[in-house]
This record gives sequence, structure tokens and C-alpha cells, in this order.
Amino acid sequence: MMISLGVDIGGTSIKGASVSEEGQIKARFSLPIIAQETGKETVERLGNKILSFINENKMQNNEIVGLGIGCPGAIDSENGVIDYSNNLKWSDVPIKEILEKITGLKVKITNDANAAALGEAYFGAGKEASSVILLTLGTGVGGGIIINGKVYEGNQGKGAELGHTIIEINGRPCTCGRKGCLEAYASATALISDTKEIMKKNPDSLMWKLVNYDIDLVNGKTPFTAKLQGDTYANEVINQYINYLGEGILNFCNIFRPEIIVLSGGIAQQGKDLLDPLISYCEKNDYGFKGTPKVKITAAKLGYDSGIIGSASLFFNNK
Repeated sequence: MMISLGVDIGGTSIKGASVSEEGQIKARFSLPIIAQETGKETVERLGNKILSFINENKMQNNEIVGLGIGCPGAIDSENGVIDYSNNLKWSDVPIKEILEKITGLKVKITNDANAAALGEAYFGAGKEASSVILLTLGTGVGGGIIINGKVYEGNQGKGAELGHTIIEINGRPCTCGRKGCLEAYASATALISDTKEIMKKNPDSLMWKLVNYDIDLVNGKTPFTAKLQGDTYANEVINQYINYLGEGILNFCNIFRPEIIVLSGGIAQQGKDLLDPLISYCEKNDYGFKGTPKVKITAAKLGYDSGIIGSASLFFNNK
């Protein structure tokens, strides 16, 4: 049985697992991110943790085809270097070199959204498709592109920044420094901000009751819950959000015309309450252009394991 190790590096912890070529997780490990450490120190600690994991599970290196890493930030996948990760405050970390030296395994690395996209394309919602776009709707809007079963990363692995496509010239400021990015309108952060703004203007909104009149308790679920209970202000903010996200998706339909677009992250967990109006919006707009194939839009299936499974899948060739 072919086994690959997959590692998903997050902002506060690192999660990993041994994964079969069928996409099944066999055993797991994790370790915390220590803020005081440098990136090099954390990666060295990760390497030693992987060695312990291999020994504890009585695995032999010749049974493992490789070690795949998914990491947030600007990744040089060809040379195996984390050029810069804003959340981690890491710069110029030669992760491939360090981990290969410590573990003796072959190492591949990609951006975390690319890893999640690969996991969903091989073993999740997109496993029947050859072209898949993944959008993560969380603190920001991440993107992953799978074309003919392969991750498309762009020059030096710096492409697929779908959240930083512009939907409004000179629009809202984005964390990337530009204005009008999809991320500034369609992330969970943006939805929460828009929800708070409409609540401030409408003190009679049911959303106030849902958060015990504490606006700091507003989260991405708040407007969806209130909309289901008939709150017109929640309906307004959700419709606005659908329009923003829908326009971004229509752009990706026209550029890539994938078979499927997979949505992941906290907002995507709203299921049909998000998907039904979003699909309706895209249908009314001919999925970007008349006479072109429809694009299936659905929620991710692998949940928080998509990054681990996708990272391991860097060593699989399932399509």
C-alpha cells in the first residue's frame, strides 16, 4: 500500500497524518506553533516530530513515497522555500532542504489553498472532475486551481490568488494593499463587517437578539440564522454578499470554465442556505456567458482534513 505523509501548517498549529493512496487517513500527529521560534526552528522541530511519528507507527522510510507540505503565504514550490508567510511571520525558510535532511524523505511543498484544492479534487467534492476551482471563504478568500488533475501555481508558485482579483475599481481597501479585491467583499471577515454595519443602522433587527445585544458576538452564521427567521435586514446583507461572491465566481467561470467550483471555510458550512441563492444568481447570469457549459457549485466534503490529504496527494497521481 502506498503511503504519503501530509502536513498542513496553520497559524497556531501544525497538523499531519499518514494518508493512503485512496485518500484515507491512517494516523495523525500535531504540534503547536511557538511564536517565539523562528521559522527554521519550527521546521526543525516538525522534522523531529515526523521522525517520532514514523517510529511510533512502525513505518519504514521505504514504505513512504514522500512528505507533502501545505503552508500559507508566498511559496516557492520549485525550490521548496517559504518566501514569506504573513500569518506566521516567516521569511526565506528552506523547508524542503531542512525536512529532507532530518527525515530522509522526499519533500514537496505548495500553498495551503492549493493543497486543499488538490485534496478536494482527488478525494472530495471534485473527484469526478478534471478541472476544479476551490475558494476558501474564511478570514480571507483563498484560491486553488486544478487543471487536468494538476495544481496550477503560476510563475514561481505565486499564482492562483483568486481572492485578490478586483470586483470594484477603487473599492474597499484589502489587506494586500490594493482596493476592491474579492477578499474585501466575500470573506467571512467582510460578511461580519457588513452585518455589523447594517445592525448599527437598524436597532430593530432580529440579529441584535441573536447576539444578546453584543455586537462583538456577531459571526458568519448570524445573518444566515436571522434570515431564516424572517429578518429583512439579514436578508439584505445576505443578498449583497451573494452578489459579491457571485460576481467573483462568474469571473472564474469565464476565465477557467471549470467543471466544478468548490467552496470551503466557515461560510461554506451554511450549506444550501448559501449554495441555493448563489447557484440561482449564477444561473440568472448564464454562468458568465451565454452558450457556455454550466459550472457545478458545491461545498467541500473533506472539511478540515482537505489540507492534510491534499498535501499528501502531491505524491499521488490520481487523475
